[in-house]
Amino acid sequence: MPELPEVEGVVRALSPKIVGKVISRASLSETIYQSHQLGKQCIVKNMEPAAFELALSGMEIKRVHRRAKYIFMDLEKDGNPFLLVNHLGMTGAWFVVQKEEDILEEKFKKHIHARFSLTTGELLIFSDIRRFGEFRLLHTIDEHPPLLQIAPEPFNQNALNYFLAKCELPKYANKPIKEVIMDGQVISGCGNIYATEALFHVGIHPARKTGRISKERKIALFEAIQKVLLESIEMGGSTISDYRNINGEAGGMQHRLKMYGKKICPNCSANTKTMTIGGRTSVYCPKCQH
Repeated sequence: MPELPEVEGVVRALSPKIVGKVISRASLSETIYQSHQLGKQCIVKNMEPAAFELALSGMEIKRVHRRAKYIFMDLEKDGNPFLLVNHLGMTGAWFVVQKEEDILEEKFKKHIHARFSLTTGELLIFSDIRRFGEFRLLHTIDEHPPLLQIAPEPFNQNALNYFLAKCELPKYANKPIKEVIMDGQVISGCGNIYATEALFHVGIHPARKTGRISKERKIALFEAIQKVLLESIEMGGSTISDYRNINGEAGGMQHRLKMYGKKICPNCSANTKTMTIGGRTSVYCPKCQH
């Protein structure tokens, strides 16, 4: 699943291509329509597909920005502001093309679920192979309360103190540290890949209870998370399987990962081990992490 660096990369690439442009027509896939008829709300949430298409038509894209792992598009129509919130899920990808045939990878071309025709003649396309992505059209962020519970951005001045305070709460102190740092209400945008890397960097076992880690080591861990996230942003994110920046561009951070997906520890050459924490596979070195 794309994490903060991957989403940041999409936002940075998408913004200059679509900001200031107007959506002349929005069109959703039959898959979305059929899922809503069955009560499953695939991709488009809390809104009927036809109403979503009608609402988006005529909207100007004023700004594209990121919050945690979400893409926010500030829109305007008839002087009224709207917010389109997009989560990429596991395999969501954006394309800005002249025609669908310009999408080179067949797997993305086969799973187009939203087409936004721009008045400039381009197509803004959202493809999602596994259909875990989301769209929510809101007037304000308050209309979807979970967005208000997201932790501060990890680069914000108050993020470290916020993290330390959360770790002291009983609900987090008794959980494995790996599960805690992947919780978006504790640290914003850190998922399995970068949690694995940061824990390895500071030598902390992913299953160690948060309450049994000193304040100094927690600070070192937070700083390691910041460092690996920033490095990944610079590298365009990690393309592990289906993640792409816009128009099918892959990231480069996967070539710099030290522990995620590795069989041998780069520090001591020991065989790595895996365990499941918080429903995710955790890779760690049994010698270097304790």
